[in-house]
Amino acid sequence: MKGLICAGGTATRLEELTRVTNKHLLPVGRWPMVYYPLQLLQRLGVREVLLVTGKQHAGDFIDLLGNGHVVARSGGETLFDLDLTYKVQVEAGGIAQVVGMASSFAHDDRLVVCLGDNLFEYAQADAVAGWQDGALVFVKDVPDPENFGVVEYDDAGHVSDIVEKAGVVDTRYERPPSNDAVVGLYCYPPEVFDIIAALAPSSRGELEITDVNREFARRGQLDVRRVEGWWRDGGKHWDDLAEVGRLIEETGVNK
Repeated sequence: MKGLICAGGTATRLEELTRVTNKHLLPVGRWPMVYYPLQLLQRLGVREVLLVTGKQHAGDFIDLLGNGHVVARSGGETLFDLDLTYKVQVEAGGIAQVVGMASSFAHDDRLVVCLGDNLFEYAQADAVAGWQDGALVFVKDVPDPENFGVVEYDDAGHVSDIVEKAGVVDTRYERPPSNDAVVGLYCYPPEVFDIIAALAPSSRGELEITDVNREFARRGQLDVRRVEGWWRDGGKHWDDLAEVGRLIEETGVNK
């Protein structure tokens, strides 16, 4: 099992904070944001990790993370010890495009994908440990499902579809079919790369990770689990960074 961190994007929602740096390098609590998904993957038992970012800040990630062995500057605690590889996404093309870039890295191994700005109270280790076949995604009930990819369930409660930003990106639906938003932690078998290779860009010109998840659902190979504990999107608004930092200090993270 290998890991992928998606750490690209311009993060214009964070306004002036990302004018000269990547959002994943911004402080959240005591650490740069990117430390948290790296720690999460280590808690899951992943050793080899690929980090994909844009060309503008690739050097900054290498300066910060080096080979993946990072020791705290105070006290000498090992924060994480990973075998870290880097790739550059030359221009934005969607999360699915980034996952596709991990094909040669993953080979025939299973892949755990974490968005670099998604933070979790718990590492979801039990759910991932029980993952065997097909794809596994995690959902959280949200008050604004129109801003997310959400799960549609059939009358028996089984996953029937994944809908990306209903009425805007996915125009088949006027409104979201549920409040269960798919969060930025995905587990894929090697077949994911064949699915991505067959994708067409969406109406916004990107390869959508929702289309990947929808294909696994169509095949009856998509397992959906609810997130244990809290989940936050660190790239949503500048004010959230301080709030998430306080939350981490209160409850801990990646437990």
